[in-house]
Amino acid sequence: MDFPRAGALFGHDEPVTTALLEDLKWRKSIAQTTEFDALAKFLDGGSRSLYLGFDPTAPSLHIGNLVALTVLRRFQLAGHKPIALVGGATGLVGDPSGRNSERTLNEVEVVNEWVEKIHHQLVGFLDFSGSNAAIMANNLDWTAPVSAIHFLRDIGKHFSVNQMLSKDSVSSRLESGGISYTEFSYQVLQAFDYLELNRREDCSLQIGGSDQWGNIVAGVDLIRRVEGKAAHALTIPLLTKADGSKFGKTADGSIWLDPNMTSPYAFFQFFLNSDDRDVEQLLRTFSFKSHDELEDLFDSLKTNPGAREAHRALAREVTTLIHGSEQAEKVENAAKALFGQSEIRDLDESTLESALKELPRTTINRGSEFPTWVDLITATGVVDSKSAARRVVKEGGAYINNVKISVEDHKPSLDDLMHGRFIVLRKGKRDLAAVEVV
Repeated sequence: MDFPRAGALFGHDEPVTTALLEDLKWRKSIAQTTEFDALAKFLDGGSRSLYLGFDPTAPSLHIGNLVALTVLRRFQLAGHKPIALVGGATGLVGDPSGRNSERTLNEVEVVNEWVEKIHHQLVGFLDFSGSNAAIMANNLDWTAPVSAIHFLRDIGKHFSVNQMLSKDSVSSRLESGGISYTEFSYQVLQAFDYLELNRREDCSLQIGGSDQWGNIVAGVDLIRRVEGKAAHALTIPLLTKADGSKFGKTADGSIWLDPNMTSPYAFFQFFLNSDDRDVEQLLRTFSFKSHDELEDLFDSLKTNPGAREAHRALAREVTTLIHGSEQAEKVENAAKALFGQSEIRDLDESTLESALKELPRTTINRGSEFPTWVDLITATGVVDSKSAARRVVKEGGAYINNVKISVEDHKPSLDDLMHGRFIVLRKGKRDLAAVEVV
């Protein structure tokens, strides 16, 4: 993976730490910190270790996780040493943050499998070589050997129940019906993680989403009490869309980083189809372009929004970041081809199949006579009646593989099959559907 130079990332010649914090401010990527000047001074002291935790609550990270992970990458580009912690222990317990009910506890074997999958994803995102190589950690390594008695005596005694009850994640659960001791203890476990990483890796900064503030400062306080050391916290705002909905959620669920759970094509399309009002902040959050380059894209949003230059730049960069440049190029070409901007028959079978999975579709049994375009487009649900489909043909908006058809009873032929399997139907400029011969 190519990691841009810190100077290229920040776009100016200030000291790296100053540039990093100012860059994060410019990107609106700081929600809260412990005392800011002390944090800046700490980071100015050289290459520092910091950590970000992920609980394995699914077999993949999603793009909500990517918000904080991108900040961790920015710290590494500025010369600091990132620790990516995957919570093999805390993942067995469940974080009450942002939930109104208890999480379902997964089996140990399932959690272990998810830990390994998330490890694999993180290896592709951070640099695990060089003088500030990233470190992978699993909190099960230090939590499992500790007995309940020693944990209560050595760690639990430093926590005030009154303070724990005042945490937003706990108090909101108490108001909505209660919380189990298991989830109530989560913040103690997370604080223990921070203490252990401070001891093992000299880690004195934890970052995370803004909903983790209470858990993180509990760790800061634990390090002060046990080790007599100062530690720091920085949280990142949780992204929401302009319409108020949660970022990264669609009608079909989360947008995952695993290509088997969200195809690279669907991933690309998610960003390409972002609301105009969201694109500037999404670029600030995820792009590694310089400020000047991003300002040019912001200007294009205002002066020529129809060109969608900023949308394409966003989709291309984030897809490249997660799935690689070759896959990003393939899915961008697929998006153009499906809408008639390049030759659709040039797409390889796997790319075409991946793209068509995201479309309304119908099937034809191999050897059967082909139905008409009107029958097929109606069967996909793109139009709600055959009479509506006929009107589309009359008005010149009916296409097979981007070739306009002009008669209502037109039927595809074997020659229209791409890779012997697929036909793409289009209604007007943007409504697509797929036909597969099975």
